[in-house]
Amino acid sequence: MDIPFEEGMPSPDAADMRPEPPNSLDLNGTHPRRIKLTAPNINLSLDQSEGSILSDDNLDSPDEIDINVDELDTPDEADSFEYTGHEDSTANKDSGQESESIPEYTAEEEREDNRLWRTVVIGEQEQRIDMKVIEPYRRVISHGGYYGDGLNAIIVFAACFLPDSSRADYHYVMENLFLYVISTLELMVAEDYMIVYLNGATPRRKMPGLGWMKKCYQMIDRRLRKNLKSFIIVHPSWFIRTILAVTRPFISSKFSSKIKYVNSLSELSGLIPMDCIHIPESIINIDLKLKEKP
Repeated sequence: MDIPFEEGMPSPDAADMRPEPPNSLDLNGTHPRRIKLTAPNINLSLDQSEGSILSDDNLDSPDEIDINVDELDTPDEADSFEYTGHEDSTANKDSGQESESIPEYTAEEEREDNRLWRTVVIGEQEQRIDMKVIEPYRRVISHGGYYGDGLNAIIVFAACFLPDSSRADYHYVMENLFLYVISTLELMVAEDYMIVYLNGATPRRKMPGLGWMKKCYQMIDRRLRKNLKSFIIVHPSWFIRTILAVTRPFISSKFSSKIKYVNSLSELSGLIPMDCIHIPESIINIDLKLKEKP
């Protein structure tokens, strides 16, 4: 009985008409026979002698090259590779799920960064202050109110709040603290002002070095130098007296004349109003001990 072939199914005659598969494929499971080719002798010299790659025999013009395009073995449609793009899109999707997304920089984080860093202009140069590293030492400078008529500010500098010199990052802290003190001083001072330097209860390891104090003086704006009317040192030690004596040749005579030594808080209260001045507890204790001494 004849069985009709369905439409689209190849007939036996069509199978016989198929082209033979390439000989380079091992369809029978046997190893292909290797053919050993011998490379021709090529003269690699750069002259145009016989056999050289620059000789006239090897420099044929493109017009003399005869290529029969019909004899070239080109792949047919069955051998072509059809790219659908599904595999790459799936891989990209998987990799996107595995990779972590970059967190968004929120407004709260931006405000936090602004609190950690402050940009100031000192001596016509823009400076950045690391506010986080100086956070424990910001009490070193404070506003003590006003004296006399007008906005004559009282600036209080408490040396007992300075960092310990044994810190590994001591110089970095002092550099940022210096910028903070100078920038804060410029904000606090509107007209004339005085500085009250609380030296008591400050161990030697917390005392600022001579270089730091000299740098502070040099970086102070000319307006601040001119408007400084008095520099009062409370509970002066022999160390601070020595430093000022050594630096006297490097500072102006006008600034030296503004320095005053005060041995007690009661003596200080006779010079300036104490209502708005915050005196650390350690300073009060050292003042009481000094009063008890004969």
